[in-house]
Amino acid sequence: QVQLVESGGGLVQAGGSLRLSCAASGGTFSTYVMGWFRRAPGKEREFVARIGWSGGITYYVDSVKGRFTISRDNAKNTVYLQMNSLKPEDTAVYFCAAAVNWAIVAGGNGYWGQGTQVTVSS
Repeated sequence: QVQLVESGGGLVQAGGSLRLSCAASGGTFSTYVMGWFRRAPGKEREFVARIGWSGGITYYVDSVKGRFTISRDNAKNTVYLQMNSLKPEDTAVYFCAAAVNWAIVAGGNGYWGQGTQVTVSS
């Protein structure tokens, strides 16, 4: 059973930066694709970014391209989301997810963390 714990959220002014971390335990981290999602108040959960097993392949939702960077450190069993030039519309609870392939995560399954709140003030 894989457990995911997010950290690094908080309150930041527009234009600022945060780095989220997601620490995994209980599985073979390097065999999982990892992703970040977010859910803003009153909205559906939204895909943000994902990264392949080795970190060489990444994808982003258009709204964060050029501002957010996903990375992973397999030696530390951790995936990161560096968020720069934050906007008020980035305010949400951010979740990380893991599975052996992305189709599992996209279907809402796999392993999920409890989320970390990011609030961007204008």
